[in-house]
Amino acid sequence: MEGLTTRRQGKRFFASDDKRLPFFTLVIMAPFNLSATVNALRVLKNPALCCPHLTIATFNDLPVPLGKGIQNGEKHVDIRAVILDKDNCFAVPNALEVLPSYQVIYPPHPAKFNELRKAYPGNKLLIVSNSAGTFDDPEYKEATILEKNTGVKVLRHSTKVQSLYPQSFYSSPPAPLTHIQKPGCYNEIFEFLRSSPDTNVTSPDQVAVVGDRLFTDVLMANMMGSWSVWVKDGVIKPDKIFFGKIERGLAGMLEGQRWRPPTPSSKLLP
Repeated sequence: MEGLTTRRQGKRFFASDDKRLPFFTLVIMAPFNLSATVNALRVLKNPALCCPHLTIATFNDLPVPLGKGIQNGEKHVDIRAVILDKDNCFAVPNALEVLPSYQVIYPPHPAKFNELRKAYPGNKLLIVSNSAGTFDDPEYKEATILEKNTGVKVLRHSTKVQSLYPQSFYSSPPAPLTHIQKPGCYNEIFEFLRSSPDTNVTSPDQVAVVGDRLFTDVLMANMMGSWSVWVKDGVIKPDKIFFGKIERGLAGMLEGQRWRPPTPSSKLLP
């Protein structure tokens, strides 16, 4: 297995209890996700978009197959494909390795990743990261290492978008490429599923998204019309992460006000 790799400056993990940096500095230096910022505005109109269908403590608590852990009245939940977040879900943020406890420990007791690969073989299991496989990953080197270390396909999702500023703002033309991060890259996920016949996915409600972030993973799943699984504690405890504290408080507020997640869509894939 290849060693741990971290992303370049400006993409590092920050702990909210780091007394060396003032609060506003942490906020400014934290990785900026335009897609999450724009789509989070949807939550103001419909807070239910941040409500998960299933909440688990850690990745090891993920039920396999996922259908048996998600309640939908008396109906059977038919999950045919699973989308996995990486950072703080099954790996240390910015690392390209699976935590040892999620791999094979002692045969014949398979660990969580082996369970998932067996239940969802081939393209039915897909990692969608906001680092590996994006435009921030030159030549997709991180995605390639992650695929080697996990045995799971990593989605490549780089897309051309317009610059945020008018051309007159720049002394020279800006680079035209950037990447659409979660939660805005769900159309690329649908495109991958449509082009992968082995998934047998025909509608969004046959897909589950697993991740530790309400404003990216859970929001994306609900925007897709799919099932959302929130890994509440993650690899790094939420009280050690700035956004973890915020989202933990949001989850409690939504639950207290009895918001419920939207019903997944049975319409054909767009």
